[in-house]
Amino acid sequence: MAERVCVIVNPAAGRGRGARLIPEITARFGKISGSEIRTTASKGGETALARQAIADGFTTIVAVGGDGTTTNIANAILHSGADTRLGVMPAGTGNDFAKILGTADADVATLAALCAHESDVRVDVGRIEDVFFVNCCGFGFDVAVLEEIGRTPWLRGSSVYLYTALRQLFGFRGIDVATKSKKEDRPARLHMLLVIANGPRFGGTFIIAPGASVTDGQLDLVSILDIPPMRRITMLGAATTGTHQRYPECIFERSTSFDLQFSAPPSYETDGELHHASSSKLTVSSCPAALRVVAGPAFRG
Repeated sequence: MAERVCVIVNPAAGRGRGARLIPEITARFGKISGSEIRTTASKGGETALARQAIADGFTTIVAVGGDGTTTNIANAILHSGADTRLGVMPAGTGNDFAKILGTADADVATLAALCAHESDVRVDVGRIEDVFFVNCCGFGFDVAVLEEIGRTPWLRGSSVYLYTALRQLFGFRGIDVATKSKKEDRPARLHMLLVIANGPRFGGTFIIAPGASVTDGQLDLVSILDIPPMRRITMLGAATTGTHQRYPECIFERSTSFDLQFSAPPSYETDGELHHASSSKLTVSSCPAALRVVAGPAFRG
């Protein structure tokens, strides 16, 4: 049975790259019988469009945007309970999930060809509270950075995260958190950054969890304890190549779930989307093989 494809485009993604792709998307996907192209009219509008596409019977939804657009559509799919497939045409700044799926460098014609055929490739997702994430969930430094990104509209590309991260290096004061898994129970300590990763990439620039896999049914905890500003610089530099593992302030652990305890309900981010927790105690867990995806030849499960 052929897939019914709905392409959801965020025109604002990538500082307007999403809008520039619309003519070619219309031409290429128009050749797939029954396909439709729908565009968001406001920030976060992809969620409502994805819900409607699922209700309309589409079996594949293609996200054209960044990781925020992708995770919002993934959440709509996962909350619906439908086995709708997710495809990603990268048009954002980081495009971390597209890199995992092997579609980061695919042109529109290639992605349309992949979407026209059925696929049973499935990947894990993570969950915190009632929010799913495809790449990672983060606390501390990255939340401060994302808040700063909103005040940096003139910078483009993956350098956005790196630039704003450097600005926060000397101002961020750290966050206290205790972590617990089936194997380890660590008391509260001051952290620069805590990431629970489903995949290896983070912020478009960093390989935060080099050994993470989206098909192993587990999450990777990356705990970076608080360090002086100059050492933060060298740590971030190492994280761009995944070599920060050698630092004694870095703690890595793999588990199906983690319990986190904060002094107060924290702010956190999932795939670049900001949230504020309803509780100071949170559980982050893996949902194995929960999402069917469009995977390219370079799929990195």
